[in-house]
Amino acid sequence: MSNPRVLCLGEVLFDCLADQQGLKLEEVQSWTPYPGGAPANVACALVKLGASAGFIGAVGEDDPGKALLKLLQEVGVDTTGVQLHPTAPTRQVYVTRDMAGDRTFAGFGSYDTAEFADTRLNANKLPESLFNAADFLVLGTLELAYPESSKAIYRTLDLAEQYDLKILLDVNWRPVFWQNQDIALPIIRELFKRVDFVKLAKEEAEWLFDTADAGAIKYRLDSVEGVLVTDGDQGCAYCLGESEGKVPAFSVPVVDTTGAGDSFVAGLIHQLLIHGIHSLGDTETAKQIVTYASAVGALTTTKPGAIASQPDSAVVEAFLSKHQL
Repeated sequence: MSNPRVLCLGEVLFDCLADQQGLKLEEVQSWTPYPGGAPANVACALVKLGASAGFIGAVGEDDPGKALLKLLQEVGVDTTGVQLHPTAPTRQVYVTRDMAGDRTFAGFGSYDTAEFADTRLNANKLPESLFNAADFLVLGTLELAYPESSKAIYRTLDLAEQYDLKILLDVNWRPVFWQNQDIALPIIRELFKRVDFVKLAKEEAEWLFDTADAGAIKYRLDSVEGVLVTDGDQGCAYCLGESEGKVPAFSVPVVDTTGAGDSFVAGLIHQLLIHGIHSLGDTETAKQIVTYASAVGALTTTKPGAIASQPDSAVVEAFLSKHQL
């Protein structure tokens, strides 16, 4: 694939999901590895919906890294921006699930969080040519927790601004990735000044802004074009351009919520690519865009794993035709 329209920067990893739901970490008897990592999830979901996407990140030259790289390529994600590290291992995250399918991150096995290959993403090896033809950059905050990958984040932001990409930040706050959580807040807040769209879970919105009101957050950030606050089965509040509202969640049989927010982001960007940023000035179109994104997120929860469960556009359209909110 050449010239992907959306670039997704960050981590690709294996989520090792507990086979037994409702148990504590030490009680789990077996685990099943599923490919994941928020930016990689977004890239895969975009391709399945029909948009071209590229992933930028680092993996180890080990079997898990090779397996993830192969998966991305098989899905159709551009991997020009993937770096292979000769010694650092590919990240694996252990995830426990409660009886409702909601997940809790339970650690990294025998490794320290800063030892993995994704923390070694090299700013000097970012392929500038990818940015020349892209329209969107999607990133999270995990790479900001580590010195080397943090430099890559800021270099990527420079390139995105140079080539006039729209930037979406999915905060994706995961305290387990930060060795010093006290430094996270000011770093993340500073990042808001350089992005166009912000997607937050309700808990993240309340942590960062003391409110989950999307309109109030957009007003406070001033420079952004849109804010979305997701709240699981309680739906999504949004303020996109001058359009503000809330979309209720779709009622689906939930098996695993891993990657639902990433699929939501992919659905959102897919629709923005189709309708254009200017369409956010139309209240009904803005609502339709968020509803589509919510449907993609909801469908992803009906099967285990983040990438394996993602729907294609035909499945989403069929779902929406049957489930009008």
